[in-house]
Amino acid sequence: MPELPENETQRLTLERECLNRTIEAVELGENVSYIELPGDNERARLVGRQFTETRRHGKNIFAGSKTGPWMTVHLGMTGSLVPFDAPDDPPDHTKLLIRFEGDRRLAFRCPRKLGHVRVIDDPDDYIAQQGFGPDALDIGKDAFVQAFGKTRSAIKAALMKQERMAGIGNLWSDETLFQCGINPQARASDLGDAKLAEIHGTMRDVLKAVVRAGAQYGELPEDWLIRHRKKGAECRRCGGEITSAKVGGRTAYFCDKHQK
Repeated sequence: MPELPENETQRLTLERECLNRTIEAVELGENVSYIELPGDNERARLVGRQFTETRRHGKNIFAGSKTGPWMTVHLGMTGSLVPFDAPDDPPDHTKLLIRFEGDRRLAFRCPRKLGHVRVIDDPDDYIAQQGFGPDALDIGKDAFVQAFGKTRSAIKAALMKQERMAGIGNLWSDETLFQCGINPQARASDLGDAKLAEIHGTMRDVLKAVVRAGAQYGELPEDWLIRHRKKGAECRRCGGEITSAKVGGRTAYFCDKHQK
């Protein structure tokens, strides 16, 4: 599932390709019964308006203007936002198509379930209503330590809980803990303030690096877990072996040697 850096990369694409263009139509694609998309009245609210700014909070992308309305997108498991120009056809699995004045188009492509598009009035109100925690790139060190030092959950499970902190999922929780040398099954409240502060700093460095790479994993350092994230692979940092375990209902990958 796309996490903070993948969504930030998509937001930057949206900002670069689709701002300040008048919306002429917002149309549904085919086979949309399984996915949440705005109804006729909600789509009509966007017609004649422009996206003049974008935002992101955790795994949620927002496009709108100071006076609203806003479109919010959750990419789900495999969703993406694809700008293109007519007369090219929309990509396969397009569930929502925005036609801007002129040739520019924006497709919400979503081959699998779990993604959604909603029309809202205000991003801040929406974030509060959904109960999201602070964004993983915005939360300060002290707030992070306070939030995670009180939970008895496994640290990986705690990092992925969106109500505590928004934006981290399976991939980047694993990478952060791999780089810190912390077992994903370790209880968060047992780690202590210094280790939690280290996790906070490493997490921020990881997320920023992935954004700089445009979420192209092949551009990331060879000794990162993401480059060899499979059971039985050799750890490029210490020569140990990558193993896996279920943590918080998800499969965690980690080194059996330096992540004790």
